[in-house]
Amino acid sequence: MSRTSRSVVIALLVIVVVAVLGVIYASPYIALDRLKRAADARDAQTVNQYVDFPLLRESLKDQVGQLLTRKIDIQKSGNPLAMIGAMIGAALIGPLVDSYATPDGVAAILNGIPPRGDPGEKPPVPSEANGAVVAGPGAAQTPQPQPSAPAQPAPAVASPSAPKPPPQTTAGYRSFDTFAVNYQHGTGDARYSAILRRSGLFSWKLVAVELNDG
Repeated sequence: MSRTSRSVVIALLVIVVVAVLGVIYASPYIALDRLKRAADARDAQTVNQYVDFPLLRESLKDQVGQLLTRKIDIQKSGNPLAMIGAMIGAALIGPLVDSYATPDGVAAILNGIPPRGDPGEKPPVPSEANGAVVAGPGAAQTPQPQPSAPAQPAPAVASPSAPKPPPQTTAGYRSFDTFAVNYQHGTGDARYSAILRRSGLFSWKLVAVELNDG
């Protein structure tokens, strides 16, 4: 083989190696995008390819249990009825976990709506989930009546039903096999993380959620 041919082969090998490494690095971002699209569309078949539901269920059970334990500890010296409510919530961990270990629950988690550990809590239905995180600049606004004469402006009051803006998110590797997506709506708001784990060289699956109530 001539020197020119060897140079061409080496250059091609370098290109291939760089391309493969690039795909490996980008693989969790690609998997996350596909998973979110499938979850938002309630495409259960595709969601199943990107979620390890037994591991996610165990993670939710553990995290919601810890969340309720923190609530009970905070309320021990407070209102007894509030503590009883938290203990009732602890008895409802199973149904809550089952409701979030679903395509609806995955969509809620990836859209900034994690479980809070409230009794009877369920992930929002698709229209509610979309409305809770989507507030496009072109969204229609309800027309407000115009006063016939100048009036003293009333103080602005936030509507309790107004949707929150999309959460602030950061994402990155924790290790070669672990990738985390971190969510927070604003300063002082609850933070949580969705954890993906490598499944093969290029594939990733959602396996856990890390909740933080403050």
